[in-house]
Amino acid sequence: MQSPTVMEAGDEVLQVLEVCENVEEIKEVIVTTIEEDSNTNSPPVASSGPGSKPSQDDNWGETTTAVTGTSEHSLSQEDIVRITKDLEDSVGLDCRRYFTLTLAVILGLLVFLTPLAFLVLPHLLWPEKLQSCGTACEGLFISVAFKLLILLLAVWALFFRPPRAGLPRVFVFRALLAVLVLLFVVSYWLFYGVRILDSQDENYQGIVQYAVSLVDALLFIHYLAIVLLELRQLQPCFSVCVTRSTDGEIRHYNLGQLSIQRAALAILEHYYCDFPVHNPALLSASKSRAAKHLAGLKVYNVDGEFPAAPAEGPGNNAAAGLAHSQSRAMIAAAARRRDTSHNDLYYEEAEHERRVRKRKARLVVAVEEAFTHIKRMQEEEQKKAPGDVMDPREAAQAIFPSMARALQKYLRTTKQQHCHSMESIQQHLAFCITNNMTPKAFLESYLTPGPTLQYSRDHWLARQWTLISEASVTSGLKDGTIFLLKCVDFSLVVTTKKIPYIQMSEEYIDPKSHKFVLRLQSETSV
Repeated sequence: MQSPTVMEAGDEVLQVLEVCENVEEIKEVIVTTIEEDSNTNSPPVASSGPGSKPSQDDNWGETTTAVTGTSEHSLSQEDIVRITKDLEDSVGLDCRRYFTLTLAVILGLLVFLTPLAFLVLPHLLWPEKLQSCGTACEGLFISVAFKLLILLLAVWALFFRPPRAGLPRVFVFRALLAVLVLLFVVSYWLFYGVRILDSQDENYQGIVQYAVSLVDALLFIHYLAIVLLELRQLQPCFSVCVTRSTDGEIRHYNLGQLSIQRAALAILEHYYCDFPVHNPALLSASKSRAAKHLAGLKVYNVDGEFPAAPAEGPGNNAAAGLAHSQSRAMIAAAARRRDTSHNDLYYEEAEHERRVRKRKARLVVAVEEAFTHIKRMQEEEQKKAPGDVMDPREAAQAIFPSMARALQKYLRTTKQQHCHSMESIQQHLAFCITNNMTPKAFLESYLTPGPTLQYSRDHWLARQWTLISEASVTSGLKDGTIFLLKCVDFSLVVTTKKIPYIQMSEEYIDPKSHKFVLRLQSETSV
């Protein structure tokens, strides 16, 4: 067993990852030992807290020529619990999605095989009793074939599309349409079994017409599905205001007749394209300033503690009143002193803007100089095959070190260093070189915060969104409906307003009525 002094010297760092399996209830401990050079003068190794997360190297601006070292990752118990919960939720969503897909395939096969079964069963059960099929009957075969082909393509285009998201509740209209189709096919089968199979009807042309009527009815049901699922929501009826809870970013959208869960899905699709990426580093400055502001408030008793007094008595009441008055006086004095804190905020923001402009100017000059070192070769120059020909990736790696330090300082100043890794910047630089873009086009992604989808999936992809609503998520939007879309770091607050009814009137103006006169005054010069 090692002594405490050896453990405090930081010779070994143990990372223990406990993985709990719900089915077998087995706990597996994986111990990873990372040996370091023993140095008695080195400070103790700081252990990661329970909420520590692996972060990327922020010093890539100084280490662009060589990449060395060992990557260390640690997971806390809270991270393991969160990952386990995400895995369980994903397994449940996958099972429900595949179950729904299986039911849809079974119902589709039942729908498409039913008309064919109506036509085949008489030939299999009583072929000698059937009447001959004439020209009109054979023409109905062609009608059934083409209608089934059209229905197959229409169903594939409307229902068998890749799912965009997993919703918490079933889609009401789609479930109603599935139940309607099922009841419709079952009723046709019941009628077919009672009137045709039991009696062994000899009129085969009537059986074919019966199958044609089934296909026609299925086509009308598909038209109803298009109206309910696609056309009904096209007309805007509500204006929704989406507010991000952390930084107050606001967007407004117009939505049609949708349920709450489908409106939430539409809002999330707009969110990834319209909202700038969530940057928690921008909020740390205001939080630290607020903490410093509160830390300046100190309330204490100048005369010391009051002597102990009986629970009830004039001495105790007088001491309490004196302490209360002194506390209020101190709070008022501290409040008056902090009235000038807005000056500190003003100069702090002015200094930050000055630093940003300075870093931006240095970055623009560095990028423009770096782009001057590369030149696209023409076709006749490529035939000469010089020795130092590079592809876009190699060209990006060649000019990146000259701009890396200025870019890193700018990203640190604007608190965007966690959103852009060295690999992503080099890929973007190679993309700009390939498409013959200017330095300004390259810098636009870093000077102006873009939409959320512009960045890597590791920075914006939420594993699961939680829909919080007082009303049922399958109910439709109404005026004043409020619900929340919550993820790990923030939430989107959605408020709904109904678009008002607009009354317009008409007023006719005769074009000949546009007559004017010139009014001259004594001071007017003509």
